[in-house]
Amino acid sequence: MLTAATIDSALRAALDEDAPWGDITGEVFIPEAASSRADLRAREDGVLAGLEVFARAFTLIDRSVTVDLVASDGDSFTAGQVLATVTGPARAVLQAERIALNFCQRMSGIATQTRAYVDAAAGRARIVDTRKTTPGLRAFEKHAVICGGGHNHRFGLSDAVMAKDNHLAVLTGQGLGVAEAIRSARTRLPHTTTIEVEVDRLDQVPAVLEGGADIIMLDNFTPAQLREGVELVAGRAVVEASGNVTLETIPEIAATGADVISSGALTHSVRAIDLGLDLSLEA
Repeated sequence: MLTAATIDSALRAALDEDAPWGDITGEVFIPEAASSRADLRAREDGVLAGLEVFARAFTLIDRSVTVDLVASDGDSFTAGQVLATVTGPARAVLQAERIALNFCQRMSGIATQTRAYVDAAAGRARIVDTRKTTPGLRAFEKHAVICGGGHNHRFGLSDAVMAKDNHLAVLTGQGLGVAEAIRSARTRLPHTTTIEVEVDRLDQVPAVLEGGADIIMLDNFTPAQLREGVELVAGRAVVEASGNVTLETIPEIAATGADVISSGALTHSVRAIDLGLDLSLEA
């Protein structure tokens, strides 16, 4: 998902935004021949993600920069720990510093939040992300979820069928039944494509089951309603719980028997982890 081409495209756009005509501060303050060494150091505890992106930000500006990785994506780290060391021309290191940190800090924030959610679920349900991601950065943010021990939902509209409340409203307006619509959709899909249907009331579940949906999302259900929904489905489809998902509510949601818990909060409102680049000039 997070390919070299995707990384380079996003980094080039970020660098073009940050230094469209170069770094004038570096050009007037830093001697062209100056070399530097810089340590990527954690300012707080967390879970690492985005180290490949961090390293590529420097080499994209200057191929002579070397980045030695001390840790790996998915590793837990503590405040004060060195995660990578960057060596090379000081101007290039300083120009790439903020872009490299921006990506790594945000991705590590997502990984750290995801790890907390996974720990709260205690293995009773799978924690997954949503499409509530930063436009243009979905591959980075979904990669970070994996680094935190979570799983990805569909990447976008093209790789899975998911009928939500607005889709069902259109069907109802056209006088079509949900079960019939699901069966009809199945005939037009490859056998490898799953069908998920979102419901917001228990009385919608029987028709969705009759249609043969693979996954049923129970949206904004109370824990008591989730337990009832799981019993009603009785293993005939994967049950996904969504809505009102927080670190505090996950244990109770996981205890209902839902197979999957999806949360947009893994990506849409995460706090970046504080990482710093401690630089020193070399003789």
